[in-house]
Amino acid sequence: MNEKTLTQKSLLRFTGKDNQKIKFIDVKRNKNKKVKTIVENPHPFLKWAGGKRQLLSQIDLYIPKSFNKYIEPFVGGGALFFYLLPKNAILNDINQDLINAYRVIKENVSELITSLKKHKNEEEYFYKIRSVDRNLDEFKTWSDVEKASRIIYLNRCCYNGLYRVNSKGYFNAPFGKYKNPKFCNEENLKLVHKVLKDVKLMNTSFELCLNYAKKDDFIYFDPPYVPISESANFTSYTKSSFKKEDQIKLFNVFKELDQKGCKLLLSNSYNEFILKLYKNYQINIVYAKRAINSNPDKRGEIKELLIINNND
Repeated sequence: MNEKTLTQKSLLRFTGKDNQKIKFIDVKRNKNKKVKTIVENPHPFLKWAGGKRQLLSQIDLYIPKSFNKYIEPFVGGGALFFYLLPKNAILNDINQDLINAYRVIKENVSELITSLKKHKNEEEYFYKIRSVDRNLDEFKTWSDVEKASRIIYLNRCCYNGLYRVNSKGYFNAPFGKYKNPKFCNEENLKLVHKVLKDVKLMNTSFELCLNYAKKDDFIYFDPPYVPISESANFTSYTKSSFKKEDQIKLFNVFKELDQKGCKLLLSNSYNEFILKLYKNYQINIVYAKRAINSNPDKRGEIKELLIINNND
């Protein structure tokens, strides 16, 4: 691996200090030897913007050799969880629809599969299902299974697999016009059901992981990224966006967990704000291909950050 140290000029720009070093480990995919085989099943049942499946071989370099409990406060699609398959895990996300889908798969996968099989890959039908949450009185009568079925169907059939809601919390991604989207992967759903059996699922803010984390637990943070440009922040996964103040709050949680003796790994975009915020931790660069962008010309390989606290 090619190790680089920032120049004093860049260092001063990022940190405001000229006597402190930030170490970067530049992990290029074409030089990276895959450490573990990425299992095909079970795998994420949703396509999630910023999903980490493509980065698993790079992330694997920074996973602790051993740990007690695994905690993921921003689980999203759960790519790293399905890669590690830890026996003792807590998965959390603030997105209520998302965690409901996890719970339904854990507790009632057979009924979910039956419901998913009823959906149709048709544009008119898609918009009919999408519009259901606009009528709250009707939507409240839907069962958890029906709501989970809806979100999986919409995710698999919408444009670019983009989970996006507006300020009112309404799903607003357009129809994808795919020939044969697989919105009912029965085999994978049954496998996901098995691995979720003993997993604790939570639908709350990321700060509450402090109540569950103990020394030698491994916590992976994959929060909404700091936008690398004004146009990059065109999606929202909950009706409340993740602001700069939330990133600072997350950093304070990171510090407190570090002091507890937890093993921490955090992903974020490559930007000056995050570089400066986490300057006292090991900051590593990885490369990802991001297909989900409002501007097609800006889709492609970009630099991202992996930050660890070295409590291994």
